[in-house]
Amino acid sequence: MSKREDKNLVSFPYRGKRKMLWKKGKCHLIEYDSLPNYLKDNEFIINYYRSEWPLKETIFSIFSVHNETLNVWTHLFGFLIFLALTLFTSTNVPLTQIMETDLQKMQLDFMSHLPFKPNTSSHLRLLGESSTKDKLPSTISRQLSGSLANCSPERYSLTNYSDRCVLVQLSPEEDAASTMLLARLTVNSMNKWPFYAFLFGAMFCLLTSSACHLLSCHSRRFSYIMLRLDYAGISALIVTSFYPLVYYSFMCHPFFRNLYIGFITSFGVTIVLVLLVPIFQTPEFRLVRAGLFFCMGVSGLVPILHKLIMFCDRPEALESTGYELLMGFLYGVGVVIYATRVPERWLPGKFDLVGHSHQWFHVLVIAGAYAHYHAGLVYLKWRDYEGC
Repeated sequence: MSKREDKNLVSFPYRGKRKMLWKKGKCHLIEYDSLPNYLKDNEFIINYYRSEWPLKETIFSIFSVHNETLNVWTHLFGFLIFLALTLFTSTNVPLTQIMETDLQKMQLDFMSHLPFKPNTSSHLRLLGESSTKDKLPSTISRQLSGSLANCSPERYSLTNYSDRCVLVQLSPEEDAASTMLLARLTVNSMNKWPFYAFLFGAMFCLLTSSACHLLSCHSRRFSYIMLRLDYAGISALIVTSFYPLVYYSFMCHPFFRNLYIGFITSFGVTIVLVLLVPIFQTPEFRLVRAGLFFCMGVSGLVPILHKLIMFCDRPEALESTGYELLMGFLYGVGVVIYATRVPERWLPGKFDLVGHSHQWFHVLVIAGAYAHYHAGLVYLKWRDYEGC
């Protein structure tokens, strides 16, 4: 707090009069040396700090210029990007385009296990209108899976040359074969939750980070709460980033899938609980906090290597790993820039408003999460088409 503000506050010793002073006066930006200790973080950013502003002015400072403006807006803009990606995913993904020959093959496989041979032209009505193009969009495949699913759950089968389905007891061999085929066709309606979990984890991280940078200057209590929400958001992003990787890679291996998901989820919850303890906010435990997040992120190498060993011959495994390595590279560069406080370390005071390390860190986090989004699309296409 500046000397001028200190002098003004002395003449109003009561808390109520202090509030009146803030309402009547103007909220000033101050320099680093005038900050209370709990707001001091980066000594290379010299000016344009907000300190203990009233809540209303703190919220509306999102539209003013200070050294947190771009920190707020970079992750707020990232939140809007991932909100748009979530809406797009819910209406357009999976993007799998199944070849017409593949649809015919799946139809013939299904029909070959029926206890009769229905008229082919009649059976084709289950597919709707066939496309004359080389590829059919995923809406056609969903019509196919939906139509066949209506005939599947309780040992359904066609018993005449129409579109109606009635209960018919199949032999064990026919039942097993048709169940496997229909499970593959309907898997896309059951396995999107890991991808959505990642998207919501990214949005939660970006939104809590933006709120933390906007509101922490209001008071010591707000700073305490916002920092913990920020840590929770970081944990949520790391944990949910594992879900598409683990779930889709080991979808057909429940033991490994549940092992990895259970481990990373427990690890993330433990970190959040640890960071709620006030003692872990002291400078002495700074390395402990950094080490926990680092170990949680690096543990992702284990399922990635496991995936490559199991599916080394699959192009989807290699493509998704490429995106994941890109994500790790972007996150890593961001962490190095953040830890070394470059470039403001070289020219203190010159990057107070634009270009300091935390802003670059935010941009690289968004870029890394977007790379992981593309890895998730690869997993969805892979499992949507093949299942187990």
